[in-house]
Amino acid sequence: MFSLSFYATLVGSSSSSCSFPCSSSKTTIFNKTTPPTTNTTISTTSTSATSKHVWTRRIPHPPFSNTNKQQQQQQRHTRTQQQQKQQSPYMDRSVDMNELLTSIAQTQNIEQLYSILSPYNGRQLSIRFMISILSREPDWQRSLAILDWMNEIAQYSPSLNVYNVVIRNVLRAKQWQLAHGLFDEMLQKGLSPDKYTYSTLITHFSKQGLFDSSFFWLQQMERDNVSGDLVLYSNLIELSRKLCDYSKAISIFNALKGSGNIVPDLIACNMMISVYGKAKLFREARLLLQEMRDNGVNPSTASYSTLLAIYVDNQKFVEAVSLFSEMNEVECPIDLTTCNIMIDVYGQLQMIKEADCFFWGMRKMGIEPNVVSYNTVLRVYGEAGLFGEAVHLFSLMQMKGVPQNVVTYNTMISIYGKSLEHDKATNLIQEMQSRGIQPNAITYSTIISIWEKAGKLDRAAMLFHKLRTSGVKIDEILYQTMIVAYQKAGLVAHAKRLLNELKQPDNVSRETAITILARAGKVDEAMWVFRQAFDAGEVKDISVFGCIIDIFSRERKYAHVVEVFEKMREVGHFPDSNVIALVLNAFGKLRKFERADALYKQMYEEGCVFPDEVHFQMLGLYGARMDFNMVESLFEKLDSHPNINKKELHFVVANIYERADRFNDASRIMNRMNHKAIRSHGNA
Repeated sequence: MFSLSFYATLVGSSSSSCSFPCSSSKTTIFNKTTPPTTNTTISTTSTSATSKHVWTRRIPHPPFSNTNKQQQQQQRHTRTQQQQKQQSPYMDRSVDMNELLTSIAQTQNIEQLYSILSPYNGRQLSIRFMISILSREPDWQRSLAILDWMNEIAQYSPSLNVYNVVIRNVLRAKQWQLAHGLFDEMLQKGLSPDKYTYSTLITHFSKQGLFDSSFFWLQQMERDNVSGDLVLYSNLIELSRKLCDYSKAISIFNALKGSGNIVPDLIACNMMISVYGKAKLFREARLLLQEMRDNGVNPSTASYSTLLAIYVDNQKFVEAVSLFSEMNEVECPIDLTTCNIMIDVYGQLQMIKEADCFFWGMRKMGIEPNVVSYNTVLRVYGEAGLFGEAVHLFSLMQMKGVPQNVVTYNTMISIYGKSLEHDKATNLIQEMQSRGIQPNAITYSTIISIWEKAGKLDRAAMLFHKLRTSGVKIDEILYQTMIVAYQKAGLVAHAKRLLNELKQPDNVSRETAITILARAGKVDEAMWVFRQAFDAGEVKDISVFGCIIDIFSRERKYAHVVEVFEKMREVGHFPDSNVIALVLNAFGKLRKFERADALYKQMYEEGCVFPDEVHFQMLGLYGARMDFNMVESLFEKLDSHPNINKKELHFVVANIYERADRFNDASRIMNRMNHKAIRSHGNA
């Protein structure tokens, strides 16, 4: 091991209470276990000792060869012998840990630190005592210095727990390269990382948004056959959810359940309800509620409200009402979020009376409405044409001092637009600004739309030009609103000019430009901008890939679909079930059946959960290829799957055989379905 002089060279401008000697050299820290994305050159300052390239040492590969195993066994045997020699009584009880920590905290350099620890050079303190010291040491540099002292001076046997604590300390200080280096050093000393090592690394990297590094450590953990715990799996699921990588999250959740000794808790299940919803796997989300009860985990209010929000986002309002009824049946408490969602649901179903009663009855349930509640009811009134009630409620909010926000004003501006009170809508912009509420893109797009409908296109165009020249961020909603306004007014040339400007966007991001062009039907232009942006590394959001794949598929640009999907996989994004369905369809249209088959099998093996439609689509592709052996094979597999709609499955397969003029096979499939139905009825 090497002295703290090297570690101190890595801090640069880091704040620290101690001023250990530093080197004036410049050290590049990179090794085989470090992901390419974290190759970093760290500048150092000051003078004194020459730094040692401790982190550039290579680990023998392959890591699990017989030679390495023999070396690790020999090292463990040597450590055991050393530990047997350490039978002298420890001084732990005679040493005041708080006093020792205070003395360590007052040291300013490595010599002072070693002097403080010199009475214990003969390993008079137990390894457990030293771990407690390291755990309570707030300064990462001193932690490394203490580790140096333990290895070089006191010559303690290498300890996995010691390294786990020191790695945690340097990660808390965001010293990412040192964490990689300490990990390498552990391996060189014959220590095998455990789940706590990996959990610490993955958690800290993901909390700082370093998702590539987090997945790198996950892959390392899988290669080392280290099983994770519930906390680690939960962190990985949350990481995947934040990255919109829902297939990966589902795969991790399935691995958690498949571990056999870990039962998902309420937090993990609630995260997965959200993941299933984002992946459009609504049946799996609903079934998870029952699975939670079967495992002794009662769904909470958050569980139900998460699924309710998913149903609303996907316009499944009847399902939301059914779920709310179930929530009442099991006597699950209702909170403010649930109330706001249900007001919206009733409004969307044109159940205005129910929405109104629910809102005014919230206080009887002991729930005080907030600004979201008022905004939701305002929108319900506006969509139902109850403009008088909306204006009255808006005034009531101001009389009662209920805080109003930009959503409140946007809703009222839209309502005045519907009631053809254009001047009042315009005046609201001045009112909200006088109250310190700044308009956003939705505010301006609503006003532009109102003026366009009122035949005041010159005012709309003037406002749009003013926004562009004033540096206001133009999002896709505002841009598209102006394009549509020009098109409706018959000013096609103006609309085309705006679209052409998006090829070299100045005041909008390229991701936004791609989306606008694609939705406007300018797919070739969108593809051109996409290629330029992708090559420049500007397309990173997984939702952009999914959006343009969806649009290109609707425009029947199947080659574009495949190209975007390949680039999506190139940057490491996992597709959701909707994207997979679109890409399978594209492969089928392009007659690339082998690639469709390979994609389906790969995603299935990686744990991606498909809706029934994807499975049925793959059956159809096998049928189009006249590969009836694969049709039968997949049919048998799906027929034994507990969550597949068996009736629809039989209809799909029978239809495949009918299209191929294999009427005997079609009849066989339908008879099989009828026999199953009769047998099921008899058992009942």
